[in-house]
Amino acid sequence: MEQLIGTGVALITPFREDLSVDVEALERVVEHNIQGGVDYLVVLGTTAESATLSQAEKQLVVDVVVRANAGRLPLVLGVGGNNTMAVVNELKTLDLSDFDAILSVSPYYNKPTQEGIYQHFKLISEASPIPIVLYNVPSRTGSNMLPATTLRLAHDFANIVAIKEACGDAVQIDNIIKGKPEDFLVISGDDSTALATVLSGGAGVISVLGQGLPSLFSDMIKFGLEGNVKEAYAIHHKLSPLMSQIFEEGNPAGIKSIFESKGISRATVRLPLVEATSVLKDKIVASLGQLDKAHV
Repeated sequence: MEQLIGTGVALITPFREDLSVDVEALERVVEHNIQGGVDYLVVLGTTAESATLSQAEKQLVVDVVVRANAGRLPLVLGVGGNNTMAVVNELKTLDLSDFDAILSVSPYYNKPTQEGIYQHFKLISEASPIPIVLYNVPSRTGSNMLPATTLRLAHDFANIVAIKEACGDAVQIDNIIKGKPEDFLVISGDDSTALATVLSGGAGVISVLGQGLPSLFSDMIKFGLEGNVKEAYAIHHKLSPLMSQIFEEGNPAGIKSIFESKGISRATVRLPLVEATSVLKDKIVASLGQLDKAHV
């Protein structure tokens, strides 16, 4: 799955003032990222506020991104949930012909055992017609998919090709990298640990900040993959303030404020999320200004 090496971005869903999906803004977001040099696009991930989109809106988002992308970059679709059979049934009905892989989150809220997580993904593996990227994000799901479970899935199912690992634990990430099959990809799910993951043997990142600053973020990951540590960390240190700031009031409130400052889309989000405060927006604009001054 060379398509998934490098910088992927978890696209936002832009909204109009009336909270409807802003199709034109989504097209601009896609083009901004393609022109910025990212390697692939992730559709309907957490950052897309997929939890608050209707089925019709999800299909609209897919249609818009597929059309705007026009086959230029690989696409990954978020297909996950905490009802195993509902996910399996969805996979049987979805048209996945435009996608290179699905991204499927470890079951949330139910807090399954490691065996439950394994059996969940076993059925998804059997149902999915395209490759699967596992997604471990304990801060959201309430349970941690341990390295032993990840590696068991990686070794047992050929179509489970990667993990987006957002555990925030360098030791856990290192244990997966050490024990994985050669062609299994470990992808960072955290912007702040993306470079460290790459330098430890990871394949790249699925980024939030990267979609707002695609050229810079992509360059950082490319330098890391090439072993140009000094150049990579020079960019990392410049991006570090924004890596923290965009999550201070929840995701995607922060990244949407970056798009607003660039005139690409509104900062509007749907409840239960709320738009970034003016204080945070000012901090983000100031950090963007510092980047511009640095001429990175």
